[in-house]
Amino acid sequence: MRFLTGTAIAFIAAAYAADVPDLEALRRTYRAGLERHGIVGSSFALVRNRDVIAQEFYGDAVSEKNIKVNENTIYHWASITKTFTGIAIMQLRDRGLLQLDDPVVKYVPELRAIHDPYGPVDAITIRHLMTHSGGFRSPTWPWGGDKPWHPYEPTKWSQIVAMLPYTEVSFKPGSNHSYSNLGVVFLGQIIERLTDDDYEVYIDKNILKPLEMYHSYFDQSPYYLLKHRAAGYYRANGVIEPAPFNFDTGITVSNGGLNAPIPDMVRYLKFLIGDTGNERYEQVLKRASLEEMFRKQLPLLSTDPSQGVPAPGRDWIGLSFFLHEEGGRTFVGHGGQQGGFISHFFVDVTDKSAYIVAFNTDITGGGPDTKALDRELRDYLMLEIFPRLASK
Repeated sequence: MRFLTGTAIAFIAAAYAADVPDLEALRRTYRAGLERHGIVGSSFALVRNRDVIAQEFYGDAVSEKNIKVNENTIYHWASITKTFTGIAIMQLRDRGLLQLDDPVVKYVPELRAIHDPYGPVDAITIRHLMTHSGGFRSPTWPWGGDKPWHPYEPTKWSQIVAMLPYTEVSFKPGSNHSYSNLGVVFLGQIIERLTDDDYEVYIDKNILKPLEMYHSYFDQSPYYLLKHRAAGYYRANGVIEPAPFNFDTGITVSNGGLNAPIPDMVRYLKFLIGDTGNERYEQVLKRASLEEMFRKQLPLLSTDPSQGVPAPGRDWIGLSFFLHEEGGRTFVGHGGQQGGFISHFFVDVTDKSAYIVAFNTDITGGGPDTKALDRELRDYLMLEIFPRLASK
């Protein structure tokens, strides 16, 4: 995959029909937003069918060392990892090892220690965890921690188990959507217990390698890829501070441990878009099962940390994916935010187009935050770019 200059983008646009979107305008809009918000580094790719029709690499991967972003730059994708976890659960379902409406305690009996004021804990199902409707809290830690010696995330399952007697279900399972990292940790445990593989090993063997995502991995970087790893940054009131670098997500790996460069993530987008002639995609997950994940399960009615502020009636949760309706079209995607990184992808499954973007700067104060830029780019693509691609 090569860097596309403005001239190259214009050339590709000329090769399309006369009604192709103005990709050079997209490039200007993207870069202007990065400069306006003070983003240190970012990468973007736009995919149509099997082709990358636009991509950009901007700024610094590691500003202290003057390392520039390029196509080899590896980002931390945070909660986008949850979509891989969901695909793994569907693989196990298709192989007859579980059912989505099975009680979670069937596979993770330690959950009997939690307090559920709404009934027996057996009512909480795998489907509830995949739709963030199990009633569990959002964070894996029930408290914060800002000391240098504090673990970045719980490192061992035993730490989660120790907190279960102090964990309460906050609403009747299945009645509401409330984003829960903790619930996805339980999905990771199900994968490990049914396969006898560590989560990272299972995903690598059954998703990453079949999709040829050979430079993707979890948590700390292999030595030979460390030079490509982007640093994360926090920016508040104009001051930029480095985030933890090359960190270990511990037992929370199933909800946020993935690292990968843009070319590998483009391969993932192509899998989500679908190609009936690609046997390898069917080997990862049957198309019917993947499309089952894209169906509406519950509406999003309140602020969600992965999606920003949802619009009632236009934002939904599927099975480990979010759905957004815009201009009569349904887009499937997920976002991520952790360690100074913010990312997002959306797929127009019907018309086989997708985009993905990553920023290595989390702006938390002193003006518009990175999430605002993320939403601006999403809206521009959904209103100006995807409709033109679909009309071609």
